[in-house]
Amino acid sequence: MQSGKWTGLTACLVGVTLLFSGVMPAAGAEDQPIRVGAFFALSGPAATIGTPTKLVAQMVVDRINKTGGINGRKLDLVVGDTESEPTKALMEAKRLVEKEKVVAVIGPTRTDEGLAVKPYFEDTAHVPVIMTIGGDPVIAGGKFGPFHWTFKTPQRTSVAVKTIYDYLKSRNMTRVALLTASDGFGKDGLAWLEQLAPEFGIEIVSREVFAVSDTDMTPQIIKTRETGAQALICWTIGPAGARVARNVKQLGLTIPLAQCHGQPDPKYIELAGEAAEGSIMPSTKLMVVDQLPDSDPQKAVIQEFIKLYSEEYDYDKQYPINTHSGYAWDAIFLLSNALREVGSQAEPLRAAIEKTHGYVGVSGIYNLSPEDHNGLGTDSMVMVKVEKGKWVMLKP
Repeated sequence: MQSGKWTGLTACLVGVTLLFSGVMPAAGAEDQPIRVGAFFALSGPAATIGTPTKLVAQMVVDRINKTGGINGRKLDLVVGDTESEPTKALMEAKRLVEKEKVVAVIGPTRTDEGLAVKPYFEDTAHVPVIMTIGGDPVIAGGKFGPFHWTFKTPQRTSVAVKTIYDYLKSRNMTRVALLTASDGFGKDGLAWLEQLAPEFGIEIVSREVFAVSDTDMTPQIIKTRETGAQALICWTIGPAGARVARNVKQLGLTIPLAQCHGQPDPKYIELAGEAAEGSIMPSTKLMVVDQLPDSDPQKAVIQEFIKLYSEEYDYDKQYPINTHSGYAWDAIFLLSNALREVGSQAEPLRAAIEKTHGYVGVSGIYNLSPEDHNGLGTDSMVMVKVEKGKWVMLKP
């Protein structure tokens, strides 16, 4: 009894001392927000993609917080700017993990940035990173290294290539010319275009390369006219794709121009003008939601996304919805679903993301596995065509 009396008195004195010294016991971790990092190209060449991606990430976090957060805890989005540069992306990744103490990271924007930061997450940081980049190498394994901690929400390059090849084959177009960018995204596209061609009975009759900063691709395109190609496939994101479309029109090339899955964007039509007419490309269903059957499980999710983005947040006026728009939505929800299930400890969180099955997102229905840290197939994409300045879904 005497011991218990002094124990209680000691605890009381400690509490009084803390009170008068201005120091109070820290709140439990269960009362604190869950800090999530998000780094995108908010400046530089890829800012037109990175900035709206950041807005979507914050929009989703707001939505989750307004509906109770994660088991009662709010999400706190800590944002960084990669400036469209791989070196800066690595600096931001380190800041978010080591200084801001985030439990996971969303982003970055460009494939080259993703390749620059991946070794840090795999070898040092050991927290999940869900990338919003187009290229496959970050989760390809093999010579590109392990991807234990690395995930991505945009479709794999291989999925986009299969979608294009399947469409061309269905139209009896088997001879193609390739025009690819010299950056990481373009090289990834070229690799898959070459690797998958035999599977679809496609013959590649020419290969030309350009830098994304090039202002005129006419010399490369001229070379395709003598090859007997039935279609020209261009692999790049951003304004370079529109420059290719204008050059094709100026040269009077009449074969179909197929762009990659990064180009379904009102900006492409704006920059290419009349030259965009007739362009075909694989796209997320987001761009043609009104043309989807009501039976498509993604339709209601996409409609909810569009309502929030366009009506409640009014982002569409400055950043019209494009095929990239849903990537951060899906990344945040993949993460939040896992957080709700297992909490924020790194390895259990990573494992829960990896076990995601049947998550219906804006960009597709995700089924991940240890071998596939993307989880989307060709059923997540549709072929679209620019007709009278609008996106039209093409029949398989």
